[in-house]
Amino acid sequence: MAEERKCNSTSCDGNCAGCKSAKKEPASLLEPTNEFNNIKKVIGVVSGKGGVGKSMVSASLAVLMKRKGYEVGLLDADITGPSIPKMFGVNARAKSNDYGIMPEITASGIKLMSINLLMENAESPVVWRGPVIAGAVKQFWTDVMWGDLDCLFIDCPPGTGDVPLTVFQSIPLDGIVIVTSPQDLVSLIVKKAYNMAKMMNIPVLGIVENMSYVKCPDCGKEFRIFGKSETESITKELGVPLLDKMPIDTSLAALSDAGDIEKLNTNYLDNTANVVEEKIK
Repeated sequence: MAEERKCNSTSCDGNCAGCKSAKKEPASLLEPTNEFNNIKKVIGVVSGKGGVGKSMVSASLAVLMKRKGYEVGLLDADITGPSIPKMFGVNARAKSNDYGIMPEITASGIKLMSINLLMENAESPVVWRGPVIAGAVKQFWTDVMWGDLDCLFIDCPPGTGDVPLTVFQSIPLDGIVIVTSPQDLVSLIVKKAYNMAKMMNIPVLGIVENMSYVKCPDCGKEFRIFGKSETESITKELGVPLLDKMPIDTSLAALSDAGDIEKLNTNYLDNTANVVEEKIK
């Protein structure tokens, strides 16, 4: 990591070589976005492990914010497991010109970028090393012509590895939403994601618990198939809000499979969308 020196001495002569008063500070690794972009806020959606519905939360938040009248973009940073284009029914390949890469646009006007939009065959595996994958994510920030956006959501891959680190270091995040599930085991994973954000000085807007319960279609009774949730105790311990709880809803899965996620008709993430809206205002 490159370093720059900052001197706290009142008798500094400008020559830092050998000066004991010079304080080393890490240089910023933030990358500039495309010159044609004007992005007000960038929100990361993260999880400490896979399989908790992070992409569903990312897509749903993008839809809700678009319905509120905001200009929204959605960056699919999960290079090896991209799912965002399918959820929105976007199959066309992204185009580029001398100024950058143009995102695809969904039926409701959400701008999308995903590695699947750049590949000839969306079913081909991305067999790349970590640095190459991280470089692709960085290019989605530096080379894509997002234009004017009120909010750009970044659907991060799970874990705390190369790609989430690249997102945290290279892109000026205004906050993250952590997605989890109710199991006690997940508490450790949530804390890893939280601590990584704190290490990088990125605000944690709150936590969304997915798969909280399943509602019986006949009697309406809620069943917690993963047992008692530990998420509330974790949020109290960490001092961050529990924004929303999402049930297991087969209708959302059906909409995603059909590429119709923009037709969702639920209020599961209303509180989270309101928190994001407050960041934009």
